[in-house]
Amino acid sequence: MLKEMYHPNAYLENIRNIKLGLRARTKVLNFLEGRSLDAKTVAKETGLFYGVVMHHLRLLEAEGIVVRKGSRPYVWALTGAGQKRLVNSP
Repeated sequence: MLKEMYHPNAYLENIRNIKLGLRARTKVLNFLEGRSLDAKTVAKETGLFYGVVMHHLRLLEAEGIVVRKGSRPYVWALTGAGQKRLVNSP
């Protein structure tokens, strides 16, 4: 059985990290890498419901992993805080 790969920043300190939440946060974080977008676009592109995306963005914001910018509709971006991905180099 293969182990699921989650984004390193999907694991949060102050909440229980269940598989469903880890999967959702991984999708959101992977999509936000290298760009800043509003929650509606993230929801549309990841296939998650808008409410789910907002819930996880707020959790990630509380941990300092993402930040919202501007006024409504907010643009969300990664802060660079948290764990870094380990990449195998040839």
